[in-house]
Amino acid sequence: MTRTEIMSSRSGGEGSAPEGAGSGSPATGGAPIAVAPALHELMSPEQNVQRIMRTGTVWFGVAVGATAVVLGLLLSAGWRPAMLNPSEGVLWWVGSFLVVLSIGLIGWSGCPILEVDVPTADRNKTRTMQLGTMLFIVGGAFAMFAVLMGPAL
Repeated sequence: MTRTEIMSSRSGGEGSAPEGAGSGSPATGGAPIAVAPALHELMSPEQNVQRIMRTGTVWFGVAVGATAVVLGLLLSAGWRPAMLNPSEGVLWWVGSFLVVLSIGLIGWSGCPILEVDVPTADRNKTRTMQLGTMLFIVGGAFAMFAVLMGPAL
């Protein structure tokens, strides 16, 4: 049963409440029943899970590649985390941990294995992709801020 069908059956039929029963009329004093708009077919759980598994693989590769390029350039220039003072070092390691965690979340989202049913996988993969993306941005910003606050090479 689709979301629209469920909402329609709860509201008594064709998307509206029966006459006088919860329709918000002054005679009954009932509150109007909200009907959720129909989901676009591109946002169905099946389509969304397929899209996340396809694009999650690409995002995973980009996140790993971007991290490798930035860290590789820093290390090849002679930079080391030990050059940072203690507070900058903490910021660097917190940011680095968040980036590693985010890569794991993005990788899990893009994994083509469904742990349970499609609606649950849709919810889980959507949340982990969003959280992973946010942590990648925040962690990368923390780590780069620590590098910029540190000594120049």
